[in-house]
Amino acid sequence: MALSNEQKQTAARPSFMVEDLISLALRVGVIISSIVTASGLILLLVTGQSGYPADTFPTSIAQVLYGLIELKSFAIIELGLLILLATPIFWVAASIAAFFLRRDYNYTLISAYVLLMLLLSLFLGKAE
Repeated sequence: MALSNEQKQTAARPSFMVEDLISLALRVGVIISSIVTASGLILLLVTGQSGYPADTFPTSIAQVLYGLIELKSFAIIELGLLILLATPIFWVAASIAAFFLRRDYNYTLISAYVLLMLLLSLFLGKAE
């Protein structure tokens, strides 16, 4: 009995593809981000203090890291947000690797351009 093209593709497809791994990583990133952010929020509600003087908060990664060492609730919340921000950036970087391994160079270049734009906006963007 001959297999149809669809059956051949399904049979040739490994059960755990790159897309599945990326999808899992995205879900795990969102879950970890949610847990970290909720932990910081709970700490803020329990202590009633952000760990910073009024109307101030950490504005750099170094300040967030120092705040984490001192268990400041706003620093913990910001870590959760940084993890959430890094999750789609990871997805684009992983997509570059997946497209490259498939020898799909057009999508590799497009994904590399998207990653470059994301990183440029992250590092050069200033909030006022």
